[in-house]
Amino acid sequence: MASSGGSSTATPVVVVTGTSGAGKGSIERILLNRMPELELAVSATTREQRPNEVEGHHYWFISDEEFDRKLDEKAFLEYITFPWGQRSGTLRSEIDRILDKGKVPLLDLETDGARYVQEKVPEAVTIFVTAPTFDELERRLRARATESSGEIEERLELARQQLTEADLFDHVIVNDDLQRAADQVEKIVRERMAATMAT
Repeated sequence: MASSGGSSTATPVVVVTGTSGAGKGSIERILLNRMPELELAVSATTREQRPNEVEGHHYWFISDEEFDRKLDEKAFLEYITFPWGQRSGTLRSEIDRILDKGKVPLLDLETDGARYVQEKVPEAVTIFVTAPTFDELERRLRARATESSGEIEERLELARQQLTEADLFDHVIVNDDLQRAADQVEKIVRERMAATMAT
């Protein structure tokens, strides 16, 4: 379930959403390399830090108590509570940090959070990324081996629900070829940024 962290904002943002295992992160890395005017907004999360993850680069790792405190302070643009217990969200301070550098925030969000931002940020462009088939999505999730088998099943169930929401977003990209998918996302983002600058 996603919720607002407070009042609306007029921040222009690029939102990439979709199912776990669809390849969102891989597309984002290519996009960030090609478009230095973008910067990834680092989410805060209550889950345990994994080996090789870097604080402030992959996530801001915070306790449940700190997450609650930030919620009370309305510090989140959006946040989500996953079925398996962890919470993650985008801090307003991250958006401000990126804007202060003269860059455009890139957000990697779950579908509920993406829909909230889509509703509250008129300048946002939302891009839903999915695998070509559900079987391929499951294969990718199991191959990356970053979650327990129980969590994978929960992610697959969540993915089934998220796929029914795909058409609610501005664009849907099928990641059957990483470079082609990245090219499509880059084209969408450049066109939206050009249109925003022209208004």
